[in-house]
Amino acid sequence: MDVVVAYESRTGTTRAVALGIGDALFDRGVACRTYPVTGIDPHAVAASDVLVVGTWTDGLFVVGQRPGGRRRIEAMVERLGDLSAKRCLVYCTYAVAPGKTLERLQALVEGAGGNVVGGLAVRRDRLSEGVDQLAGVVGDLSTV
Repeated sequence: MDVVVAYESRTGTTRAVALGIGDALFDRGVACRTYPVTGIDPHAVAASDVLVVGTWTDGLFVVGQRPGGRRRIEAMVERLGDLSAKRCLVYCTYAVAPGKTLERLQALVEGAGGNVVGGLAVRRDRLSEGVDQLAGVVGDLSTV
């Protein structure tokens, strides 16, 4: 199995989750590459079995939450082209409440044809738990 993790990070929290997923998958013998959404390699995504997309939660404390860096994520999705039949996972990091960030990120990926098979909102003070859960889901996909 080959996995690509793309992340949009403002303070480093979402990047830390992406790198943690990569490390956890490496420990499980799964090939994984991580890229910021602005530096994604479309050929790596095309060759991968799973695409994981993560971002931070933007908005006021508990109102109007949305994917942070939405325009950069949209540009990435456009560069990748048709994601039909590509299994995808999405995640967002948050401090107080994720609101509809995860659902909106899922809609962006599905809008490009991605088959989103799971997602997770990761609280910034529980990053290791989120990494373990996401890596577990990716690992489970290798048996499907």
